[in-house]
Amino acid sequence: MPTKRLHKSEYLDGIENGNRLILSRAITLIESKRKEDQELSKEILDSIVTNKTSSVRIGITGVPGVGKSTFIESFGSYLTNKLNKKTAVLSIDPSSQISKGSILGDKTRMERLSKNPRAFIRPSATGNSLGGVGAKTYEIIRLCEAAGFEIVLVETVGVGQSETVVKGMVDFFLLLMITGAGDDLQGIKRGIMEMADMIAITKADGNNLEKAQRTKTELKSALHFFPPKENNWLTDVEVCSALKGTNIESIWDNIDNFKKQMLANDWLIKNRKNQALQWMHNTIQSVLKEEFYSSQEIKKELENTELQVENGELSALTAAKKLLALFMKEA
Repeated sequence: MPTKRLHKSEYLDGIENGNRLILSRAITLIESKRKEDQELSKEILDSIVTNKTSSVRIGITGVPGVGKSTFIESFGSYLTNKLNKKTAVLSIDPSSQISKGSILGDKTRMERLSKNPRAFIRPSATGNSLGGVGAKTYEIIRLCEAAGFEIVLVETVGVGQSETVVKGMVDFFLLLMITGAGDDLQGIKRGIMEMADMIAITKADGNNLEKAQRTKTELKSALHFFPPKENNWLTDVEVCSALKGTNIESIWDNIDNFKKQMLANDWLIKNRKNQALQWMHNTIQSVLKEEFYSSQEIKKELENTELQVENGELSALTAAKKLLALFMKEA
């Protein structure tokens, strides 16, 4: 039996009252490709009210194997249990480029946190979006804030894609690294380290603790050669153990200090305004691309044009302009 379709006011009331079931349904609505769902989700997003400075948006990234899910469960448990913070985790799983499916298994990996009444975990698929985040992640962050979540953690697929997408939707960017990285600093993607507001070296326990401390020292030295950030924040490096809960509190203290400093110099509000504008432009590009390839006229001409490019009869530039002109004529 199909679920009864809710009215916009029912979604808004449910979100405002922190109803997790309604919040989940609203997120599903936003992620839907059905035209009627997209129209309703736009109305909801235009109607929600969020406090621009009360929440903290934290992006968490790191190479596969660094232990992102384990760290987030430990960190989220600290935030919800020790600080009584309502915390939402937007966990992004990679989509297969063949089947377009994804595992979406973070509720299983974060079993303890998923049972916490102050936590909300929502897995989403990346789809075709860049940066290891879902195409609708920015809008989902706003929904979670409207539902009263004070902290929103965005877990990305991992480093290696366009991490500027992640940086462009959060306040604080946390890079998780493993020991040994300092032994080969040339192998670390400089751009990601420059974007990071803090670097946490995970799995710093047992026999690995000494290596982690050495890596911390090497990374701190490397950061001195990076140009200063626009907001004058100094990136710190810390070691931590998610299994033992070591230095989890220190990581939060660093984030909390960041928020206080960025509120004091008005950077937080300015940054969020810039992010909103950038997301608008990203959405324009995404919508135009989707409408271009869904155009019936383009579909008729695309295969033949591709063959002409493959055979060298048309240059890629000429072919693209030809198809774009056809699209603009149809529009």
